[in-house]
Amino acid sequence: MQSRTVYHWQSRRDDRAITLRIREIAEPRIRYGCPRIHIQLRREGWPVNHKKTHRIYCLEGLNLRKKRPRRHVIAAHRQQRPVLTGVDQCWSMDFVSDNLFNGRRFRALAVVDNFSRECVAIHAGKSLKGEDVVGVMEEGLRVPGKRLPVRIQTDNGSEFISKSLDKWAYEHGVTMDFSRPGKPTDNPFIESFNGSLRDECLNIH
Repeated sequence: MQSRTVYHWQSRRDDRAITLRIREIAEPRIRYGCPRIHIQLRREGWPVNHKKTHRIYCLEGLNLRKKRPRRHVIAAHRQQRPVLTGVDQCWSMDFVSDNLFNGRRFRALAVVDNFSRECVAIHAGKSLKGEDVVGVMEEGLRVPGKRLPVRIQTDNGSEFISKSLDKWAYEHGVTMDFSRPGKPTDNPFIESFNGSLRDECLNIH
């Protein structure tokens, strides 16, 4: 009886740790379903099967999340980001949209180094997807002396939470750092750069 009680306490303690991690993964990634969260857990080495992940996922009400959370909901606590001390520690990327002279819409992906404020890449196209973001990252690897960052900050756009970018980041050891929904201030460097890009280039051409 005593060993059974100890085992039950150990199991509950482990459940609390896994539950906390599931919530940490899910809260900034509002489009992540249970399968994507389970894959992330396994990548991190958590000894959990898909049935247990699904049970906790449902018990926490994560299957009832809305794609666009209400603005008045209090955001979850976010850990303070580390202070940057050099280049290629953290990049930010986001899209800016505009129209051509003939009225056709285009988008441009801008990538900025948060430490140096240098524009790492700009890629424009009519329709850009997650595969295009991966292509821009791969193109950067071909530049002599260029390194990938430790971390990339983005919003929760479909291109950034795509399976293709998730797979690429995992294979290259890059951490994807998603901003809180509705909080553009989480990525101030790319917001500032895109504002300058619009004012100094797009709006005058």
